[in-house]
This record gives sequence, structure tokens and C-alpha cells, in this order.
Amino acid sequence: MGEAAEMTKPQTVAAPRPGEQTFDVRLRALIWEAPGVLSLELASLDGKPLPAFEPGAHIDVKLPDGTLRQYSLCGDPNDLSHYRLGIRAVTGGQSSGFVHRRLRPGDVLTVSTPRNNFPLVASKDYIFVAGGIGVTPFIPMMRELSARKGSWTLLYCNKRNEDAPFLKEIEALGGTLSLHASEAGTRLDVAQRLTTPQADTVVYCCGPEKLMLAVEEVTAGWPEGTVHFEWFAPRSRPSDQVSGAFEVVCAVSGITLSVPPEKSILEVMTEAGIDVPRSCEQGICGTCECRIIEGEADHRDSILSSSERAANQTMMTCVSRAKGARLVLDI
Repeated sequence: MGEAAEMTKPQTVAAPRPGEQTFDVRLRALIWEAPGVLSLELASLDGKPLPAFEPGAHIDVKLPDGTLRQYSLCGDPNDLSHYRLGIRAVTGGQSSGFVHRRLRPGDVLTVSTPRNNFPLVASKDYIFVAGGIGVTPFIPMMRELSARKGSWTLLYCNKRNEDAPFLKEIEALGGTLSLHASEAGTRLDVAQRLTTPQADTVVYCCGPEKLMLAVEEVTAGWPEGTVHFEWFAPRSRPSDQVSGAFEVVCAVSGITLSVPPEKSILEVMTEAGIDVPRSCEQGICGTCECRIIEGEADHRDSILSSSERAANQTMMTCVSRAKGARLVLDI
């Protein structure tokens, strides 16, 4: 998940969602997939199958240094003998650096059960747009589509083709592969390729923000629900975005809280002793999602679609705020 291979800033493990579990796994293998990219194979301590997952899912990983990250599962959902993650080393990246320099087979890590904010929807044709290590959530999707004789195209962007992670594995899946290398002058022209909506086709995109924003802009005319993004870093926000104070009523807890401009709803609820599930605290993982009973949310996450935001049924309490003076939440 993500060109930086690190979806979030360092966090300590907090309470999981209801029904979500954390458990220990053993690092079974480290494999070089491309320059600067390692895949990790994680197996259960007792040799039993790991919890099932669907294409597009990710897990939280607690590293031995105490940081928490989210990584896409890029292995085969039909083989639960292990989970596979793809992690690119990033200059200055604390967690990716720890993985590449310190982790060794046999090390024990704590992970969460899989969570999926990026499911594979039904369609006749698929276009996947990946930037570097952003290809990881697409590998299980493409594998599933190939297994059922589905039609898919991967627009795969890297600095150099030889730097493309998992390339041989992807080529063997049999879909249509279009390689784009910036150093070779074959950079993807997203406007030419994606501006015109294509019938019975959905688009999935994951990669660096520059690529994601370009795809978002040129696909603005596509029908609702046909273009899907997985952001592994928070989307850039307008510098003039207002963050005023407001009131939050926690209906289940029976507590009314004041949220000041400098704090999030999640922070204020935690300070009040309300145990809120959390992970990234940047609006990109979905862990802190909460149902809205009353009031209108100012959605600032990178998960909900425009239709989901308009429906105003849930919000991410780590970054989103209130448009009015009061929100009532089901917590």
C-alpha cells in the first residue's frame, strides 16, 4: 500500500475495532522483489491458516520498535499459510528502514485481522493504475480476475521498468500490461488514457499523490462508483480550511464534549475516557469510522466516496469535523 510503502505516521497500537483481533505472526521469509523492495511472508506461530482476506485488504503491522503501519496484502487469498506484504525502502522512512535493516526471518510481529476499504467491485472490464509499490493491492485483484477469465489492464508507472516490483509475477497473470518509465520518456499520459469514460469499465488507482490527483482530475466525468482510489498518505488539504469549535454528543457513552479547533474528535473522545478504535489517525485506514445520528459532518478523510459523504451516515473521527455547531455520534 503506497509508493512510500508506509501508509501512516508512527503510532502505538490502540484498541481494535469491535470484532477485530490482533495476533502474533512469525516472519517466514524476506524476498527481494525489485531494487529497494522486499516482500515479507508472515505465518502463524502454530502453523494454522491465517484469517481469510479478500483482494484489496490490508493489515495493521506493529513493528518491534513500537510503530504501527498499514500494508496491503499482496499474496494469494486462497493460500492462507502466510500473508505477503511488499515494502519499499524510503529515504528517511522510519518503518521501512527498520524493516529493511533490522527484520530477519524468525522475528515475531503483531498484526491485525484484515480490513478492506478497497474491495473489488463487479464489472466487465478493469483498468488498474499503479505507481511503484502502489501495485500491491492490485496483485490479488488481477489474480482473481485472471482465474475467472476476466478482462483487466494494468498501467504500471515506475522510474525504470527494471525497478517495477513483482513484474514477472504480474506478466504471468496474462492481463494487458502497459509499462511507463519516467526515465525512459514513456511517462503515462493520464489525460489521453482516462479522460473519456469507457463502458462497463471501472478504474482503480494507487500510488504517489501526484499520480492519484492527476487520475482523479481526468476521471471527474466518469459515472459515480466507477473510479476507486486507495490513498496511503493523507490527501493535501486547502491551506485556508477552517477548523472551528463544535459540540459532539456521544450518544452511547452519554457524554457531551467540546471539540476545539486544534484537536480532533478522536483526541477529545480519548481524553474523555471513551475507548475509540484507531490506527492511522490521518483519515486513510477507516479504523475510527463512526455512525452519525444527527448533524452534518465536514468530511476530510481520504476513504469515503462523494456519494458516501453526501449520505452523511458515517465519518472518520480522526480528521473530519462538524459543519454546524453540533454532532451526535453513535459511540
